Amino acid sequence: MFTRREMFQAGLVSAASVLASPLSAGTEPEITLRIEEATHEVAPGFRYRTTAYNRPVPGGIIRLRENRPVTVALHNHTGAEEYVHWHGLDVPPEIDGTSEEKSLSVPPNGDIRYTFTPRQSGVRWVHSHAMSGMGDLRSATYSGQFAFVYVEPAENRGRYDKEIFLATHEWGPSLVRQKDDDDRSNERIARLLRLPESPNNSGNYEVQYEIGSINGKAFGAGEPLKVKYGQRVLFHFLNASATESIRFALAGHQFLVVALDGNAVPIPRRVAVIELGNGERVDAIVEMDNPGVWILGAVREDDRVARRMGTVVEYAGRSGPARWLAPQDTNWSYLPFGNPGQIETSGNFVPLTIARRRPGPDGMEKWTINGETFNPGAPPRQLHRGESYHLVFENRTDEDHPLHLHRYSFELEALNGRAVSGLMKDTVVLRARQQMQVGLTPMESGLALFHCHNQMHMNNGFKTLFEVI
Repeated sequence: MFTRREMFQAGLVSAASVLASPLSAGTEPEITLRIEEATHEVAPGFRYRTTAYNRPVPGGIIRLRENRPVTVALHNHTGAEEYVHWHGLDVPPEIDGTSEEKSLSVPPNGDIRYTFTPRQSGVRWVHSHAMSGMGDLRSATYSGQFAFVYVEPAENRGRYDKEIFLATHEWGPSLVRQKDDDDRSNERIARLLRLPESPNNSGNYEVQYEIGSINGKAFGAGEPLKVKYGQRVLFHFLNASATESIRFALAGHQFLVVALDGNAVPIPRRVAVIELGNGERVDAIVEMDNPGVWILGAVREDDRVARRMGTVVEYAGRSGPARWLAPQDTNWSYLPFGNPGQIETSGNFVPLTIARRRPGPDGMEKWTINGETFNPGAPPRQLHRGESYHLVFENRTDEDHPLHLHRYSFELEALNGRAVSGLMKDTVVLRARQQMQVGLTPMESGLALFHCHNQMHMNNGFKTLFEVI
């Protein structure tokens, strides 16, 4: 007698929001993802062996329709077990693509198939959720396994003339041992007090990269983005990095931000700079009213020049070297895009305090939530279906953290004591020493993983598991 999980593994059962039924042998998948080894050239002289979806990198644009079931076939042509995560979509835990949620894995040189119904329109994405061990910088989100998922809404949300999808990623990762964050803080204090500095410790490992890319190509290696004067261009941005946040500007232009993580914002606003933490998406319209050849690239010079994180925007009839103009205003915050709110003071509060343990002899720091690193044997924290909760984040570290909750979107309620409403997200950047509160009303039962989307942090304990009952 097969268990439900064994039937899923065998490809005999369809996973939908509330429906499980046999798939006929003749059912043809609308979406096929092939997980396969590839050699990817980011720029001349920068070729990397990686794993990709459907080659090349990124794996195209997967277009779905809101509330329309879709059958997916996953083919793993590698010798490693894989997990495929549908980031930002409310799907059953069996197909959410994580080992922690006891999801289906795609076995080595194996295949699985299932059906789900996308309920959330807008820009989502799909990526590997395999765990990479210490020193393994080729698998999981370090790899080329990522692709846009665009769930087309029932109604068009705005007027635009052209759509452009842009995903960032870094290549050639390596571990570099550097001075520990706590030691740097202690040394600053020692200098202020004119005390002798303590000897350097062995430091902790961080990831550095050789080169960056937009849609798989470094600046100067890809084709320019062609636009025309007078066009309204809708840019869909995705940060598909394993560890790095990014700030973008388009020289000579401004962005009208209309959606965050695929969800329309209550108050669209113009900004000079867009910031994306790992896993975040931003939709923004740009009025093409400044003819020329311009650089769309990272604000930080190290990212834009040294790692070539950028691309060229070229107006019709214009040519010559691409120009960069540093933006005058580099501020970025979620708050201006939301409605005024009122901070909730009653209800179900879930405190989530983030702290860091200094690295041991192996150079690997550990991350904790409420004093604990992730323990796969510990019982998950239970939430009740249909009840409202307020997740209260407190970051007691000197690093920013892109926080992601699987299977659910949440509403940003407060940021450092400032109330806001109407901003729906599935990934949110919690800055160093910052506090944040988000609202959540889970409507589907099952396990749901919460974690930092920085791969190094997640690998080293920064995650916890909820169970909706």
